[in-house]
Amino acid sequence: QVQLLESGGGSVQAGGSLRLSCAASGLTFSTYGMGWFRQAPGKERNFVAAITGVGSSTVYADSVKGRFTISRDNTNNTVYLQMNSLKPEDTAVYTCAAARSRSRGLTALSQYDYWGQGTQVIVSS
Repeated sequence: QVQLLESGGGSVQAGGSLRLSCAASGLTFSTYGMGWFRQAPGKERNFVAAITGVGSSTVYADSVKGRFTISRDNTNNTVYLQMNSLKPEDTAVYTCAAARSRSRGLTALSQYDYWGQGTQVIVSS
């Protein structure tokens, strides 16, 4: 059974940083592309960042480019999202997802096969 467990969310002031983690189990981690999505209250879930199975390629939403960094540790089956220079508009539930696809452009929800439960991030002004 595949499980994705996020951690690291919390409350922070604008300009601050947080590091999210997503621990995966039940799958051959290095063969899955991993992504982060977020959903603000009353809004649809949107793509944030993705990384290929071996970590050789990353892609970001324009709204987070230059502020967020996705990385992975295939030894520990974990993907990370380092979030710097946080803004109030980054407030959302952040969810990690796993995709069997080897595509470098894992930006669509439909490309993902497994989802975590999410972790809340609140950025105050």
